[in-house]
Amino acid sequence: MDSFTQIVLGIATAELCAGKKLQRKTILYGAILGTIPDLDVLVGMFLNPVNGVAIHRGLSHSLLFFGLLSPILSWFISKIEQGKINFRSATFLVFWCLFTHVLLDMFTSWGTQIFWPLPDRIAFKTVFVIDPLYTLPLLICLIIGLRKPTFALRKKYVLRGIYISSFYLLVTCGLKLYALQQFKNALQEQHITYDDLIVKPTAFNCILWNANVATKEAYLLADYSLFDSKPITFERYEKNNALSQQLTGNPDFETLKKVSEGWFIVTQKDNDYYFNDLRFGLLTKDPKQPQFAFSYVFKDENGELKAQEVPKQKRDGKALMLGILNRIKGN
Repeated sequence: MDSFTQIVLGIATAELCAGKKLQRKTILYGAILGTIPDLDVLVGMFLNPVNGVAIHRGLSHSLLFFGLLSPILSWFISKIEQGKINFRSATFLVFWCLFTHVLLDMFTSWGTQIFWPLPDRIAFKTVFVIDPLYTLPLLICLIIGLRKPTFALRKKYVLRGIYISSFYLLVTCGLKLYALQQFKNALQEQHITYDDLIVKPTAFNCILWNANVATKEAYLLADYSLFDSKPITFERYEKNNALSQQLTGNPDFETLKKVSEGWFIVTQKDNDYYFNDLRFGLLTKDPKQPQFAFSYVFKDENGELKAQEVPKQKRDGKALMLGILNRIKGN
């Protein structure tokens, strides 16, 4: 999830874990602890673009990291707040603020390597990285709760926010299963044989869903709104295996291939190779020259091809959002 949501969740968690002992200081500790796992983004700024993406939500979002970091941070907190909270309670506070951050990220499309160093990411793909319907109820209840004079009242409202937001996550799981079944039905009705299928939400909502379908020779992309009345249509994008083979062995290509979990196509334009991650959707829907939300161009640097992220323009985001708003209404 986005940093603001994680800060709100961190404060709410800190209040439940240590609000009686630390009082209003839970705002500070919750905000800091709720942000720590995402500091891998800062580390990535000192790496090349590909390696920066590869480490995101890796070690810093793992149980191993939390297990090592919790006692260290807990020792500092117990010393700073000596007489208010002991080491054991501080460890409980730190671990749950870090762990709830990762639990929430697991519902996004990117997911987390919670069991790092194992390579697999856990990604339920039920919410977009920014989802106001999750954040706002939690934020409102947190603000109301923190204004109350006693811990019992604060706890009551914070729990209410947690329950509402958690129920929303549960609803998105049900909606995803429903959308998944609609895509499966459409594939069956159109007699399409496929090897794999992933379904995930579009930006800022849980009404419009995207599907990526892997067949032997191509990927099929489609969307489905809960308000649709017409059959689902699939757009075909060739795998371009011949272009992929030309990049085989390139370090950046092999890393991106791993990061994308195999959901990619390589295209070529003006003699440049483009690596397109299919999991996060399209900016334009031209099968001949598709523009994907996450795309990397390979440029020659001292005789070696290096990947650089294709910069996004403000107009791209605006066009994407307008398209989503229009498509949500149904086909």
